Amino acid sequence: MKIRAPAKINLSLRVVGKRADGYHELDTIMVPVSLYDEIEIHRIRRTVAGQSEFSALIAIRCNHPEVPLGADNLAYRAAELLMRKAKLRQPIAIQIKKQIPVGAGLGGGSTDAAAVLVGLNRMWKLGLSVRQLERLALQLGADVPFFIRAKPARARGIGEKLRVLAQLPSRWLVLVYPGFPVATAWVYRNLPSKLTKVSVNTSITTPLENLDTLDKLLVNDLEQVTMRRYPEIGRVKSMLSRAGAAGVLMSGSGSSVFGVFKSKQSAEHAFSRMEHEEGVQAFLVRILN
Repeated sequence: MKIRAPAKINLSLRVVGKRADGYHELDTIMVPVSLYDEIEIHRIRRTVAGQSEFSALIAIRCNHPEVPLGADNLAYRAAELLMRKAKLRQPIAIQIKKQIPVGAGLGGGSTDAAAVLVGLNRMWKLGLSVRQLERLALQLGADVPFFIRAKPARARGIGEKLRVLAQLPSRWLVLVYPGFPVATAWVYRNLPSKLTKVSVNTSITTPLENLDTLDKLLVNDLEQVTMRRYPEIGRVKSMLSRAGAAGVLMSGSGSSVFGVFKSKQSAEHAFSRMEHEEGVQAFLVRILN
């Protein structure tokens, strides 16, 4: 079984407050884009003496050297979670072909985990509903439930309160990875206190049907924190603006930056410039509905 697992970007990301358990309350608009990891799942016959229960049942392979292959991998944990839920001991091999950069604010690990949940639900004919899969996905990470449906959505809470945005129009984007990862936990630890007070009540109020209102829609409360440590992100934003982007923003906690363009032609022109910039990786993508 093969599944394409899309990346996401955050068109808006507001930090509403900080909970007593340390997690941050968010109001964010996430949209999938046409940059994919490919997940391939096979049943296998394998018994390995001396290994733990699930390490003998789940084999992970990946073409990216920085992706962990054991229990630190979200796809592994997704398979383990569903095995426990279904009370199955069917050995499987999961091959991950990475195209989404690692540590880039694009949800690469989360989308792989969601793809495994969806794929194994089909392969094993478990009959779990979308809502049931989303509840399982939340045990793996705040972004993982979004990728079960992989449709434009407004997410609140820590990311688990999802409302699908059916009317959000598609746009062409140039997505730029500046060549280094950013640790999400570090970004949240270093948020200014004014963004983490429980009394803060900032939310998204811009109408979501028209992306031409870029100056009001494109906002990311994490951007300044990340750019202070990684000024290269600011330079990438400037390059995209000079290339004609109608709006530019860092996605998630970084490090990737995207530019929104009014036409495919203008996006293609900017992409042809950015793909030749030294030290960065550029992708021409569109918002998926």
